Amino acid sequence: MNASAPSMLISLRGITKVFGTGETAFRALKGVDFDVAEGDFVAIMGPSGSGKSTMMNILGCLDVPTAGQYLFRGHHVEELDRDQRALLRRRYLGFVFQGFNLLPRTTALENVELPLLYRGDNRRERRESAMAALDKVGLGPWAGHTPGELSGGQQQRVAIARAIVTNPQVLLADEPTGNLDSQRSVEIMELLAELNRDGITVMMVTHEPEMADFAKRIVHFRDGLIDRDLAGNGAASGAGGPGQAHAGGAA
Repeated sequence: MNASAPSMLISLRGITKVFGTGETAFRALKGVDFDVAEGDFVAIMGPSGSGKSTMMNILGCLDVPTAGQYLFRGHHVEELDRDQRALLRRRYLGFVFQGFNLLPRTTALENVELPLLYRGDNRRERRESAMAALDKVGLGPWAGHTPGELSGGQQQRVAIARAIVTNPQVLLADEPTGNLDSQRSVEIMELLAELNRDGITVMMVTHEPEMADFAKRIVHFRDGLIDRDLAGNGAASGAGGPGQAHAGGAA
């Protein structure tokens, strides 16, 4: 994956995903075409069973499509084996989940260090990179605190620091504000918008229209297909969030 790679970061063509076989088979995705440019901020929405979570799992290399092509910088991800997909995740992708998924008895700094430990970085490199990531999300002074000593919003910031400590090209966020109150939710979305302005491509599943409006694009899934692809308020305000006139229009 080099400088001569195409500018389109992600391209999906004819992506299908079938769970089960025979009469019990369920087609979660039914032939999805989907492009994501470098630096995009995409909110993925849709009712339960629409295929949005299945799509995020495929994008994050946590699952593979039944058929179709998944290109990451022009490379066919669907042809990679399990180890190669794991390597792609470690090098290029960061993940943020609704439930924070922090280790309860370790400090914020140690939680953020974990991906670097798995990568084999030495102790000094891990500490420096983890502190830089915590500073970036505004939690440097809380580096020595355990998750139980932090608020929900602070815990999610630690989770975001852990996701960006490896300098990923894509941040995949699954309901990142689902466990937070309104004020903390806006703070997290403003942070994601800032990270996007800094150059990280963000893809986020959410069921909250107010949070989706921070994105540059809002993609609605229904019955295993993309139903609508609209512009979010982030497109008009530099991914800065709601407050501008809506620029949406069916693609």
